[in-house]
Amino acid sequence: MAALQGRDGRIIYSPGEYNQEVPDRPAPLSTTSYAVLSLLSMRPYTTYELAKQMSRSLHWFWPRAESKLYEEPKRLVAHGLATAERGMTGRRAVTTYRITASGRRALRRWLRGSPVAAPRLECESILRVFAGDMGTPEDIIAAARAPREEVTRMREQGVAISRQALAGEAPFPHRLHIVALVHRFLWEYSGALLRWATWAESEVASWSDVEPTESRTAHALDVLAQPLGRTNAATRARRSRGVATES
Repeated sequence: MAALQGRDGRIIYSPGEYNQEVPDRPAPLSTTSYAVLSLLSMRPYTTYELAKQMSRSLHWFWPRAESKLYEEPKRLVAHGLATAERGMTGRRAVTTYRITASGRRALRRWLRGSPVAAPRLECESILRVFAGDMGTPEDIIAAARAPREEVTRMREQGVAISRQALAGEAPFPHRLHIVALVHRFLWEYSGALLRWATWAESEVASWSDVEPTESRTAHALDVLAQPLGRTNAATRARRSRGVATES
């Protein structure tokens, strides 16, 4: 097709403009990209080692599918933030990724300049408790118990990390002051979740159904008043009359 010209002779359409190949551009970096880059800032890793290290650390506060983790190092290489070195481990081909100077600069820029997204809580146990008035007390108790196994595993790993550090065997001893900050958060978070699960189960254990009885509503108002440092007026009146509150 010939070029199309306007009355003044200027070319307003040229097929060549639309047939030119556009060079591939690497996908933009995500927060997960910087998570992987932060690991590479500690030492070189193969993709397998990266996935293993993620499960040991970042998994607890930045969980991502393993397939996603295998793509991120390639993206970093495409941006010039990491290098990929192919080699062999026995008969198995492996690729080792190493952060570049540009990668370290990009990580520092991200730490200093990017807005920090607000934390988001996603917990199916809480969601099921939220919908509990459509079920039974047993449903609510089962939902409250559900996180125990995962949270217990988190705390067991936290204990192992503590023991390793105190024995002088931490893999990155120069980062212990940073590790302690994250470790404390995860310990407090997991402890809070276990305490809530125990409390929620004890609250519901005596229920025969999920109907809103007068005593349950009064007790709920007490619970809701606790952040204010007081009990609700109805409960105070009942107590002043010496009337016991049902569970």
